[in-house]
Order: sequence, then C-alpha cells, then structure tokens
Amino acid sequence: MNETQHLFEQMTLLVNRLERISVDSIWARRASGQRGALLRWIERLQNVDHDADLSYEDSEKLKRLIHEGYRLLERAAKERGR
Repeated sequence: MNETQHLFEQMTLLVNRLERISVDSIWARRASGQRGALLRWIERLQNVDHDADLSYEDSEKLKRLIHEGYRLLERAAKERGR
C-alpha cells in the first residue's frame, strides 16, 4: 500500500468518526469544517489513480488535516468524559 492509499483510508475513517461527534458538543462545529475539508480531498482523490503518489506539498497538507482531525476527536472525547 502506498502513501496515497494510506492517507485515503485514514481520511475516510476520520470522516466517519468526526460525523459521530454529538451536535451538543462545542467541538461539533469545528469538526464539521474539518470533515468538509477532508471530504473535498476524498472527492479529489477518487478521481486520481491511487497508485500515483501525491506531491510533497499535498501529502503534507493531508497529514496536517488528518492530524488536526484526530486532535478534534480527542478533545470531543475528553469533553464527553467529563
């Protein structure tokens, strides 16, 4: 599995998890924006050969988006645990 496939799978998983944040959470609105950005990338990558590598810049952007998405999930989970 190359990096593009791995990032695509991570984004898909993350979008599904961000979707589950309760609308009552203060993090729901931020998660919605993050989800939208990830969905745009997913749509873009669906039209590209997954065996092709992304440019370095695109790869780094996606990694930051994914990282920030997981941070939002962590914050929402901490809020829920209180």
